[in-house]
Amino acid sequence: MDIAYIPSPSTGVIHLGPVPLRGYAFCIIIGVFAAVWLGNRRWIARGGRTGTVADIAVWAVPFGLVGGRLYHVITDYELYFGEGRDWVNAFKIWEGGLGIWGAVALGAVGAWIGCRRRGIPLPAWADALAPGLAVAQAIGRWGNWFNQELYGKPTDLPWALKIDADPGIGRIAGTYHPTFLYESLWCLGVAALVIWADRRFTLGHGRAFALYVAAYTAGRFWTEYLRVDDTHHLLGLRLNGWTSIVLFLAAIAYMIISAKRRPGRETVVEPAAEDGPEAAVLGGKPEQSDKTAKVEGAGKPAPKLVKELSRKPVKKPGEKPADAPAASSGDAATGADGDASAGKPGKKL
Repeated sequence: MDIAYIPSPSTGVIHLGPVPLRGYAFCIIIGVFAAVWLGNRRWIARGGRTGTVADIAVWAVPFGLVGGRLYHVITDYELYFGEGRDWVNAFKIWEGGLGIWGAVALGAVGAWIGCRRRGIPLPAWADALAPGLAVAQAIGRWGNWFNQELYGKPTDLPWALKIDADPGIGRIAGTYHPTFLYESLWCLGVAALVIWADRRFTLGHGRAFALYVAAYTAGRFWTEYLRVDDTHHLLGLRLNGWTSIVLFLAAIAYMIISAKRRPGRETVVEPAAEDGPEAAVLGGKPEQSDKTAKVEGAGKPAPKLVKELSRKPVKKPGEKPADAPAASSGDAATGADGDASAGKPGKKL
């Protein structure tokens, strides 16, 4: 009996001449742009400068891609280093395989470097980026749809995902839970939750990012339970399930402790934005170099001196000062030649 289902793409790559256009890569790129766009809007709303989020993302994104790939290769090493496997495939990131935990961990290192260079607190930047990161994950999950990977258990639900057979990797045709869709929708909900909570409770000092981690890991735990792809297990639970539990508890603990130690939100997230455009270049308050000061000040009288000189009238030759005492009768007797010296009495008539 035919049932409704979500079809899978027949191929995950389209060739534009000699250039392959891969759906997985497109989803990652679009997700990065969405995260930067939303993060930039939130950063500006908190008092930051336009373009700062993108500048720091230049550091965070490459580190995140490397970290995500390393996490995937390490936790699923048998896919690349097992018997009959080709280790070169570990570098083929376009074929899928990015671990979000490695991407966030190493991406945070790159973001820390970028924030240090700009004099920006990392927690404030992470709070601004948190909802955008969830949106990026929601978009990126559709890359798994293009690659027909990371689906769940078999099901005949109307929204089941149809998977094609691939004997080369042991993929069996059938209809399965579309875990990529579940996680994508969950991530959109996480983004909305963080935005709402940030406005409602004025989250700061990394607590908006911690809320994102806690909310995402809660959803990731149950989607991991549905997945059927091979992975490592510990005490009967998938490795990513244990990771979700640990990170969820750590995020909740951080929110509680941070709220007690540093309540409220940062008043200044980017000092350069407060000091003006010159400070963004100099890394602080605008300063003037000695060389510039000499050139600009050369030959110019001090402002106070100019003000005083402007008040005093210019003395003409032979003219008595305006503040000189009036001539007495004795002074008039000295004659026009002014022979009498100071303190010498004049002649009596």
